Amino acid sequence: LRSYLRDESSRLSRLRRFYEKVQALHQDPEASVDNPLLAFSLIKRLHSDWPNIIYSDEAAGNTQALHAGLREMEQELPGTEDLDGAARALMRLQDVYALSVKGLASGVFQRAGHPPLYRPGRRVPLSADDCFHVGKVAYDTGDFYHSIAWLEEAVSLFRLSYGSWNMEDRSSLEDALDHLAFSYFMAGNISHALSLSREFLHYADPSNQRVSRNVAKYKKLLETGTGASASPLQRPNSTRLQSRDAYEELGQRPGAQQLPQLGCSYETNSSPYLLLQPAKKETVRIQPYVALYHDFITDAEAETIKELAGPWLQRSVVASGEKQQKAEYRISKSAWLKDTADPVVRALDRRIAAVTGLDLRPPYAEYLQVVNYGLGGHYEPHFDHATSPKSPLYRMKSGNRIATIMIYLSAVEAGGSTAFIYANFSVPVVKNAALFWWNLRRNGEGDGDTLHAGCPVLAGDKWVANKWIHEHGQEFRRPCSADPRD
Repeated sequence: LRSYLRDESSRLSRLRRFYEKVQALHQDPEASVDNPLLAFSLIKRLHSDWPNIIYSDEAAGNTQALHAGLREMEQELPGTEDLDGAARALMRLQDVYALSVKGLASGVFQRAGHPPLYRPGRRVPLSADDCFHVGKVAYDTGDFYHSIAWLEEAVSLFRLSYGSWNMEDRSSLEDALDHLAFSYFMAGNISHALSLSREFLHYADPSNQRVSRNVAKYKKLLETGTGASASPLQRPNSTRLQSRDAYEELGQRPGAQQLPQLGCSYETNSSPYLLLQPAKKETVRIQPYVALYHDFITDAEAETIKELAGPWLQRSVVASGEKQQKAEYRISKSAWLKDTADPVVRALDRRIAAVTGLDLRPPYAEYLQVVNYGLGGHYEPHFDHATSPKSPLYRMKSGNRIATIMIYLSAVEAGGSTAFIYANFSVPVVKNAALFWWNLRRNGEGDGDTLHAGCPVLAGDKWVANKWIHEHGQEFRRPCSADPRD
């Protein structure tokens, strides 16, 4: 684009010079005819110079170069799936953190009556066209709860700039009114749908037959009393396990109040590996048992792991019966690293084994999973351990996942907490720390209190590395209790 603007600027400068030359020569038409030299130059200019300027291939060549440059990088540019996913991410942030659409459109991340969750260095408002696209993504999936909020904001912004045109806009006030009117109709608010449809006919196309028929239909519904009242819009509940309210309440808690401290200690765990540099353990919860190990990894190690995983990142999948598939309740990218991938990964495995006291030799533990949560990245409430005998986890033939250790490879500016739903607490992202918990009780049954979620990243880029350890091989490292209920 920079090259195109430079070349076009040069072309337009030459065109302006030609115009100024012609303008100067045409100041005195009679003199041009009297003087044979001027007459000749006038005839030549009108016969050849002027068409050469008008039909120059330079403008087309500049445009072709711009198109060629786009084609070269087109594969690396975001696609429709990325754009629609980003729109859904904004709606997810709106829901989980109870943010107002009007605030988001003006660049403010704030709940009503609360201080901002995130204060960016530079406030970036959304345009009317931006808001329209978010609303259109919701509209296309029949989600009128979200489409109405975003299209209302689009209409409001389009009204402010009505009559002006932006090159990048793909929509208009008329488009926003049309979609918003139908959204209100589907939501049962007939009177508002009628008002917006009338506004559409006034601003856009008074002869539009489809909208005119809608106006007649809405008027008839109101006259017969069919559309006299509208029930409050209900937000679609996509969160699994019916735990949305608790999940969102935990995500909205201020970071300073999120982590109850039960005690801190230096731990060697009877491991020679930890004698010179004990692990810095903070006990977060007793039931379920959750511990946070501070400074578990160095900045250099974290960067190495991210670099190793980067080329292999793919959209994360979830278990679905005996198969695995993509799902909206898990938005992230992940890659798996063997301990042979790099000495840093091997050293990390040894450190995890020393801190947990568990056997990580294959097949007793899975490879290191590196996960990146970008714009609105999240993982709704789930268990790490298998809850069905058909789970693909059992293909390893090493039992269920007895424990999880999750290492925070980066910091985030806001959001991204790990929320334990039934236990009612959440742990904010602590860079270079490792979060450990037992998924199974000592009797081998799953611990229901470990239902947890990765709250959406509100601002920043969240990287974690997960190590899942299986129950086989740990019989003498974490033996059963004498009480079968433990």
